[in-house]
Amino acid sequence: MNGNFLRLTFRNLTKRKGYALLNISGLAIGMVCCLLIFEYVAYERSYDLFHEKGNRIFRVQDDNYQNGRLVVSCAAAMPGVAPSMKREFPEVEDACRMMKVELLMGNDERNLKFVEPSVYYADQALLRIFHLPLAEGDTAAALDGPGKVILSREEAAKYFGQEDPIGKILSVYGTRGVRPLKVTGVFQDYPANSHVKFSVLVSYQTYGQVIGSYGKPNDVLETSFGWTDFYTYVLLRQGTDPKKVEAKLPTFIGRHYNDLPENKSHGDSYVLSMIPLKDIHLFSHTTEEAEPNGDAQSVSFLFLIAIFIIAIAWINYINLGTARSLDRAREVGMRKVLGALKWELIWQFMMESFVLNLLALLLAFTIVLVINPFFGRLAGRPLPLLFNLPGGYWLGFSSLFLAGTFLSGFYPSLVMSRYRPVAVLKGLFSSSASGSSLRKGLIIAQFTASIILIGGTIIVYQQIRFMRRHELGADINQTLVLRGASSGLNDSAYQDVYRSFKDEVLRIKGVKSLTASSGVMGREILWSTDWYRLPVTNSQATNLFHLGVDDDFISSYGLKIVAGRGFSPLYGNQRKAIILNEAAVKALGISSPEAALGLLISGGQRDMDSLQVVGVIADYHNESLQKSIQPLVLLPHRDRRLYYSLKYQGDNPAAMIASIKKIWDDHFQSDPYNYFFLDEFFNRQYDENNRFGEVFALFAILAITIACFGLLGLSAFNVLQRTREIGIRKVLGASVRSLLVVLSGEFLILVIFAFLIAIPVTWLVMQKWLQGFAYRINIAWWVFLLAGLLSGCIALLTVGYQALKAALVNPVKSLRTE
Repeated sequence: MNGNFLRLTFRNLTKRKGYALLNISGLAIGMVCCLLIFEYVAYERSYDLFHEKGNRIFRVQDDNYQNGRLVVSCAAAMPGVAPSMKREFPEVEDACRMMKVELLMGNDERNLKFVEPSVYYADQALLRIFHLPLAEGDTAAALDGPGKVILSREEAAKYFGQEDPIGKILSVYGTRGVRPLKVTGVFQDYPANSHVKFSVLVSYQTYGQVIGSYGKPNDVLETSFGWTDFYTYVLLRQGTDPKKVEAKLPTFIGRHYNDLPENKSHGDSYVLSMIPLKDIHLFSHTTEEAEPNGDAQSVSFLFLIAIFIIAIAWINYINLGTARSLDRAREVGMRKVLGALKWELIWQFMMESFVLNLLALLLAFTIVLVINPFFGRLAGRPLPLLFNLPGGYWLGFSSLFLAGTFLSGFYPSLVMSRYRPVAVLKGLFSSSASGSSLRKGLIIAQFTASIILIGGTIIVYQQIRFMRRHELGADINQTLVLRGASSGLNDSAYQDVYRSFKDEVLRIKGVKSLTASSGVMGREILWSTDWYRLPVTNSQATNLFHLGVDDDFISSYGLKIVAGRGFSPLYGNQRKAIILNEAAVKALGISSPEAALGLLISGGQRDMDSLQVVGVIADYHNESLQKSIQPLVLLPHRDRRLYYSLKYQGDNPAAMIASIKKIWDDHFQSDPYNYFFLDEFFNRQYDENNRFGEVFALFAILAITIACFGLLGLSAFNVLQRTREIGIRKVLGASVRSLLVVLSGEFLILVIFAFLIAIPVTWLVMQKWLQGFAYRINIAWWVFLLAGLLSGCIALLTVGYQALKAALVNPVKSLRTE
């Protein structure tokens, strides 16, 4: 029996090739979208799942409050937290710290130097907690003691080639001279799906040597609770409830910091929290993240889109199947007369559904294998060349496939198996009102989802466009940034060399200005401390971020001075002068920029006592518009050798770059020549948003394409059922235009209903997405209108094509059809 049903299935599919092609194409596209999105979602949710002890590892992070107001939420904590928690919490099995820095490192024997942007000073305990066994070297002591470094295989090959690196020396070049590091280990290249990427790990005690605290009583790197730049991880003991540990943190930080008289008087306090390792990538969005994180909300949106799209594909199948039931009514009636049972008819039609879905699945797998590398590049994820999904996702997709295949096949099967043979064979059968209502409802559901996706795509594009085009308050166009000279020269010698370098560069044709600073736009400022208005007795702590600049910084970047003046050599020694931005004025509780002029404030670091405000600049966006503008203090000539910004004119900077390199090599022989264009660098912050928008738009287009496949099939069948009616209308004088209205109007009304349903859903979903941006658009009414018009036009073109064909047919031929 099954063999006979299978032969009938393939006979029906080959007999109605157009119907089969529409269904297989629609289902295949839906499955392709679902599989690709599942792969993307699975990768995003796979971060840090490879850790053997991952379910027991938590990152401790802090929120800084001043006078009860949250001022900084930070991914790092204080250096004293890890040893103190291990000592005071019996639930903590182990703890470690890391501090991220950028270093210029090299192998002097091979004359190699590289700027390493992500070097971590790390505790020996990190190797135990993160289970980072060494392929070469002693895991038990590789980071124990100063002057040690371990490298990933890729880094080891970069510096030492095929040589055995163990025991070899790497040099770190800095303003305080050259510091040797002994290579004590090599580890396998770290997985890409980690919230922190390890490539170079330097022993934690080495940093103590750098700042001069190593070996001293009350080493600040072991005891400080006021310096928050240290990523802190704790490994809890088996069976420990993390909520109970977290409940102890308020008392813990109160004892070490919040309850100290000085901090209480200044209204300065911290709240410590623990986030599970596996949640960091998607759910943590604080300052000082080790790497750019993903977004759980965006991932969830894409997951829902996958369900939407494959549901639209199966809705197509149900619609076309129930519509075709009229075409197959005579077949059902004849088979019933010949003795076929109801369950046999259901089984036959279910088999047709399964075979058709199976063909679509095979086609979908073929397409996915071909396009998966391209999708990986579009999504900006290192997806495997061959399609791969974790077992749980395969189980989910298989369940979805079987459920969809059953449900999409069962209803049409049930409808067709209920036909009464006498009514069908006498020609008394007609479409039921309930079947027609279901098809209409499913079309509305399809286009509701499609309009939501179109509207969402427009809003995503608008937000990205808004961020890229919004005035930053600073001019970053035609700006070439050089990584500053960080080695070979102490501060006193450096000043003369830099001045000579600057003078020569300014003589190059096309160079308009050159300024030095400790940071550039597009890079997060991490240098901050608490500041106090003087006198301190009645002053509250205010966290301000620092930017060291030279005299030309404000004019070079076109920053607006709203009160006072900028830095200038005309005013002599300016070591005691500072400039605030408007956000800092507000944070300090000063009534206006003018009122800030002349005030004395003090910071918590060296040479920051009793500094006078000489100017206030307008706020500008140092980072993307996803983040709020930080309260900023400009410090003259402080740590400003990190970046040199050159303003230039002309469309071809290649010759200028080559000329600058010659001057660089003459003045800074110990430093590599590295540069980037600031506008490109700044806009990289939006790469993830751009990729999300492109992926969102792609699947929105595919979703409405699938919906149109169904609409095309339904409109073709509708025209076929009304062939005689069309002929009669034409004989009675109906115009082509009126026939188009009759044949297309019903479908357009359904699209209008879908539009009305989609408006509030789109607004709610996208409004929630926009909450993740500090500066965002307001959703305009015309977005919904445009989404509705696009859907209506697409539907009209799809239905209108079939209607126009029918309207142009000779009425004599139409009347002979039946």
